Amino acid sequence: MSAEAAIPDPAAIHPLPHAARVVFLKSVVRAEGVEIGDYSYYDDPVAPERFYERNVLHHYPAVYGDRLVIGRFVAIATGVRFFMNGANHALGGFSTFPFPIFGGAWSDAAALAALKEQSRGDTIVGNDVWIGHEALILPGVRIGDGAIIGARAVVAADVPPYAVVVGNPARVVRQRFAADVVAELLSLAWWNWPIAAITAHRQAIAGADMAALRQARKELS
Repeated sequence: MSAEAAIPDPAAIHPLPHAARVVFLKSVVRAEGVEIGDYSYYDDPVAPERFYERNVLHHYPAVYGDRLVIGRFVAIATGVRFFMNGANHALGGFSTFPFPIFGGAWSDAAALAALKEQSRGDTIVGNDVWIGHEALILPGVRIGDGAIIGARAVVAADVPPYAVVVGNPARVVRQRFAADVVAELLSLAWWNWPIAAITAHRQAIAGADMAALRQARKELS
């Protein structure tokens, strides 16, 4: 079997025949306001196919217009949760109770406009990101390419590319590579290459061979 023939199918639901707990998210999530790139997966022993219902919380795009965008080649561990803007309550009034979401006689409460005004926007996860067990991503956070989110981290602020963050609130504990290497990796953006090229140069990508990646980009140009 050729290397190209053995490339995983990005449209597969269960890309690992021996592990039904792993799903390619693009194949199981069909929801308004959600965009997921090829080969990004979720690992959960209990109903991984229900990722959107169980792991994307308080998402009301018709009201807030916010999106969850997950790039390519993202690895998401069991129990990761994305809190969307619907999780927030208005703080300016005497009560934080969200009267208008229940409709009827309560639908004209001013709190709905206040909720929209404090929306933090889209939640963006870059490419080649690894999110650890039971991490919590709060509304409007942007996680850069190549970042690592530690287990049970609470991510309340943007994460730079190739940073490692841990804790509550999550803080940067180190950068994975020197600044010049990060800049070059972002420029190379191997995750956007044709999948045949990624497969051909998988050893360089997984093995940190920058010279080989530079040569690969020349071949693609």
